[in-house]
Amino acid sequence: MRIISLFLAIFCISFYTNAQFSIRLVVSSVATRVQDDIYVSGNFNGWNPKDEKYKLKVFGNGRRSLVINDLMTGVYAFKFTRGGFDKVETTNDGRDIADRVVEVNADISLDLSIDGWKDDYPDKPKRYTASPQVKIIDTAFKMPQLNRSRRVWLYLPKNYFQSGKTYPVIYLNDGQNLFNDQTAAFGEWGIDECLDSLQNQINTEAIIVGIDNGGDRRMTEYNPYDNAQFGKGEGKAYSYFLANTLKPYIDKRYRTKKGPDFTFVGGSSMGANISLFTVFEYPNIFGGALLFSPAFSVTPNLFEAAEKFKTENMPKFYFYAGAKESTTMVSDMDKMAGILQLKNRVQIRKTVNPLGQHNESSWRAEFPDAYRWIMKDF
Repeated sequence: MRIISLFLAIFCISFYTNAQFSIRLVVSSVATRVQDDIYVSGNFNGWNPKDEKYKLKVFGNGRRSLVINDLMTGVYAFKFTRGGFDKVETTNDGRDIADRVVEVNADISLDLSIDGWKDDYPDKPKRYTASPQVKIIDTAFKMPQLNRSRRVWLYLPKNYFQSGKTYPVIYLNDGQNLFNDQTAAFGEWGIDECLDSLQNQINTEAIIVGIDNGGDRRMTEYNPYDNAQFGKGEGKAYSYFLANTLKPYIDKRYRTKKGPDFTFVGGSSMGANISLFTVFEYPNIFGGALLFSPAFSVTPNLFEAAEKFKTENMPKFYFYAGAKESTTMVSDMDKMAGILQLKNRVQIRKTVNPLGQHNESSWRAEFPDAYRWIMKDF
């Protein structure tokens, strides 16, 4: 009997660990634009706002539905859009809503309504929130490797022009989200205010360079590998731009500490992926990365790249993930950190926020600890 009971227990554990479930989403009412196509964007499809595989189908009485199959047990987040995040769902008075979250451990059917769309409401003017330490180097900085241009931001420590000192540099992706609420669609990180305070507390200062993402090219620029869903990867060219065009420009014009021990790169989601790849490609230029919610499920080739990674330096990797993100976010982070931990001389810090979601506010809250850690030796 004990053997049978043990077998049943193992079977049940295995079943619930490996079982796949479905979510049936039914939208029974839409406040406006009822004839437009509606899509589901979530952590199960890379937050693609116009994924044809996730377009709702119309059925009786004007309702729409979509069945998402083959989901593992876990927590999933999503929103409805009409094909772009400028047309994402809102409250009935135009305010942003939090991600819809559902915990899946069985087949689920949800009956939902959409109260409004973002483009139904004129944008309220946002305040310019960047501090005096922030300036825009160029609104169209040339990226010859990609044959395009990009806005680039710069944060200088408060006493930069009085001190004569040289400073470490952190290059951060998704630059439009770092300093200014006017340019951050989903809230800014407040990097400038954070560093103004931290530099007084820990007496460690750094220059921050922010590079705007490529908009609809973000998923290819931040991916060094081709992807069937998003297209041909441009990440190698983007990393080359960071290492061989942007960094030399910054080093020539500002007082920087130029070695890899003083040069870091970072970002969130796909911005974290390309940051890690950049360190793998140029370990003698970038000595570490701040990796917030890396989307390794989109770039699984990075695990193989990590296995092959070699350096004579002592790189630092700060990993952060939220437990309320995709079902594989924490486990993928642990897998990557585990591979790198086996390398000689690599320094790693991992943090998991049990309530953390895949959004700017979570990354903003985590940044101060990440900055303290990566700057701890200065």
